[in-house]
Amino acid sequence: MISIAVARNLRYNYGTRAALDDVSFSVATGTLFGLLGPNGSGKTTLFRLLATLIPMQSGELTVCGFDVTTQQSSVRRQLGVTFQSPAVDVRLTVAENLKCHGSIYGLSGTTLNNRVSEMLQQFGIADRSRTIVGTLSGGLKRRVELAKGMMHDPKVLLLDEPTSGLDPRARQEFWEFVSVQQKKQGTTIIVATHLMPEAELCNRVLLLDRGRTVAEGTPLELQSRLDGERLTLRLRDAASHLDSLRAIVGGNVELHGDRVTLRPSNPAEQIREIMHSFGDQIVSLELTRPSLEDVFLELTGRSLSETGDIND
Repeated sequence: MISIAVARNLRYNYGTRAALDDVSFSVATGTLFGLLGPNGSGKTTLFRLLATLIPMQSGELTVCGFDVTTQQSSVRRQLGVTFQSPAVDVRLTVAENLKCHGSIYGLSGTTLNNRVSEMLQQFGIADRSRTIVGTLSGGLKRRVELAKGMMHDPKVLLLDEPTSGLDPRARQEFWEFVSVQQKKQGTTIIVATHLMPEAELCNRVLLLDRGRTVAEGTPLELQSRLDGERLTLRLRDAASHLDSLRAIVGGNVELHGDRVTLRPSNPAEQIREIMHSFGDQIVSLELTRPSLEDVFLELTGRSLSETGDIND
């Protein structure tokens, strides 16, 4: 497939600290590409480079064939961007926000009005066109931001932690709109996230940790790296039970806060023994196939919820 964004040997430092250390990847046209990592992994720095918000330091980066270092204006015309922090004017109506953004990209007159109507319909906010944005719920504000970012029909949509602060229902609705945009319009979407469920929606994922590439592939390819099922336990005073758990399942026991992950060789029998041994000490118990969280833990020894020691 043709690549719409290509990065080669990217390096970026904040003082003496490396935010990106020799990162390379390519994004195929029309795909949903995920930048997955904990806070401090470097994904936000990478996002800012793609969005031309910070200057390149070392390496090569192109978007739609344009060089991010020397052709920034051309790159920006190809991009729609939804930031983690709200970027809509809360004093204007929904329609006014879209019109302002469209006019920045040269739309006017009938063309602008038609595009506003199209976006209002596409993102399910036509009935809120005259509503002041500041009075909307978080989920509806995110829809307005997404519609605004698509006003000029960009080839690439950049999303930075786009569902931060949304409730589960609003998060689901947001991704439904994103999926329609990708599949029906062929928009290439690059999302920076630390949320595993969002990464699992992607066609391809780049795992980042402390500025370095940990792994890259489809979610299924990454998950297939690990064999066997995973048993996740939440226990009261979990640290005091590790030796007993090892006696039941062997040495594959890892502690992360109050959560213990195990790799049972005989899940049915060992779960029965764990329940018999620990009883009301068990807060929750879940048996799953390896997830992207498990892959990240296996490769880095850290959870996606942990924070790195560098600027992101």
